Amino acid sequence: MTMIKKLLKQRFKYFAFFYTFLRYRVGIVFSLSIIVGLLDGVGIALFIPLLENVSNPNPGQSYQSEKLGNFSYIIDFFSSLNLSINLQTVLIMLVIVFSIKGLFKFLEGYYNVHIRVLFVRILRYKMIDGLAQVRYQYFTGMDGGRIQNTLSGEVTKVVTGFQSFFSTAQLLVLIMVYISLAFITNPQFTILVVIGALITNLIFRSIYRLTKKYSRDISKQGHKLQGYLIQSVHYYKYLKASSLINKYFERLKKIVLNIESSQRKMGILNSIMVAAREPLVILVVASVIIIQVNFLMGQLATIILSLLFFYRSLQSLVAVQSTWNMFLSNSGPIDNAIEFIDDLKKGKGENNKGDEFENFCSSIEIKNLSFSYSNENQTLDNINLSINKNETIAIVGESGSGKSTLLNIITGLIDTYQGEVFIDQKPYKDIKTSSIQNKIGYITQEPVIFNDTIFNNISFWDESNEISYSKFKFASSKSALTTFVNQQPEKENSQLGENGVLISGGQKQRISIARELYKNPLILVLDEATSSLDSETEKIIQENIEKLKGQYTIVMVAHRLSTIKNADKIVLLENGRIVGIDSFENLLISNEKFKKMVKLQEIF
Repeated sequence: MTMIKKLLKQRFKYFAFFYTFLRYRVGIVFSLSIIVGLLDGVGIALFIPLLENVSNPNPGQSYQSEKLGNFSYIIDFFSSLNLSINLQTVLIMLVIVFSIKGLFKFLEGYYNVHIRVLFVRILRYKMIDGLAQVRYQYFTGMDGGRIQNTLSGEVTKVVTGFQSFFSTAQLLVLIMVYISLAFITNPQFTILVVIGALITNLIFRSIYRLTKKYSRDISKQGHKLQGYLIQSVHYYKYLKASSLINKYFERLKKIVLNIESSQRKMGILNSIMVAAREPLVILVVASVIIIQVNFLMGQLATIILSLLFFYRSLQSLVAVQSTWNMFLSNSGPIDNAIEFIDDLKKGKGENNKGDEFENFCSSIEIKNLSFSYSNENQTLDNINLSINKNETIAIVGESGSGKSTLLNIITGLIDTYQGEVFIDQKPYKDIKTSSIQNKIGYITQEPVIFNDTIFNNISFWDESNEISYSKFKFASSKSALTTFVNQQPEKENSQLGENGVLISGGQKQRISIARELYKNPLILVLDEATSSLDSETEKIIQENIEKLKGQYTIVMVAHRLSTIKNADKIVLLENGRIVGIDSFENLLISNEKFKKMVKLQEIF
């Protein structure tokens, strides 16, 4: 049973992937294709009596239904309606049948467009939602180039592959319809042609395998190219200043050449297939006609009718090989999309089923907390800490002491640890993670500035109305931005440029602070928020933060100890352990480690 399931999964994994998104709509697609094929078959069958009437020297003579073999029920249908089989009757029926077929063909085309658009939307939503729910710990191990490439360029290729797959499936349905109709008409002829077609298909199997291999290679190289491009933008200044940019971009060119090589090979294979398939199929059909006429004494009428069905089938077969090869050309991105969605599922870990966190009333309690990124070294070791409401607490220590990791646990970015974290006596693990994060204002060392207006950066694209504007003014005032905003030509609607290129570092950081205050947080977390600023700007930002003291619960990590002198409580970490907790003055007296750190920074 397990082997059968595995075989079905291997053979039908693409169908299962697409079915996950479309469900019952797949059945509608195939039903429309079957109806179109059957109507086309009926129309084709009508050509035989039509030809007979045109060539018959006695047009008044009734048409013999036996000439259509097992397809004679069409003539019987005419008889049941008391219609004579003449030229006028057949032509009218042809127009009616092909008009109805045209209507269903339209419905088929329209529905194909509908499900393609729907598939794109559901696929993108699934990837975006999946990425949003990935645990931070898992995300840090993901390939940025792959994420970028999958969500942008690869999605387009997946959609192309989706179209090709369903075009292939619909064409296969038509082929089956035509072959069934041909079989009804002349079973011997049909069996011989199908056997010949299967033999020709074996010739193309190696081409299919190579096409799929090159498609996967292109997808992998695309991830690599996107990763290098992202890094080239991020490190452009360094690469330019160090004269390494040309060498770096030569690396990019090599990847482009690898992609080009695989694309060229895939194109050659496709050209071989396009050139060879029709002659091979015609060879098969010609051979079968010779056998049928000379050795099996087949009737000409049924052979002609079967040929008409096979002509339609041949058109579909020629098209199906083209669409299937197109699908294989995009199977690499589809495989990547399947794996990417599976990876996102594996990385999902945020608690979205816990209770809502409404208000912060008393304290955050950390008890016996330990955490390790690997099995060898403890990043945090048996941490016990209490953070009271509206208290300002600073976490200090040398690089690698566990400061940022502790912040990541407090903000819910890391959710796998030993020990317990409580907020108002309730465990973090029993509370919906996003509801805690909604109440946290998070300010990082590198200000987060979007390429948009001041208002949209602070309000995070809230609709501009009286309420949002009032919140905007409050946040701007609290972060000392009011004068800056008023000095801008378009006030709050002034553009900030890519990553805030049009403003200074201090202004960027104040906008970051304003965005967090706009959220009306209960807890402010600052992860070395001023360490990348010059001393004068740092002092201004620090004064703004100190004005917030007592109004919010503030947890800050600081490298420069001068910025945390007024904190209510300072936590000193060393090798993942707390080695001191007290006010700045008391810690300076009681802790030699802290005293040495202060002396090295020449604060006094």
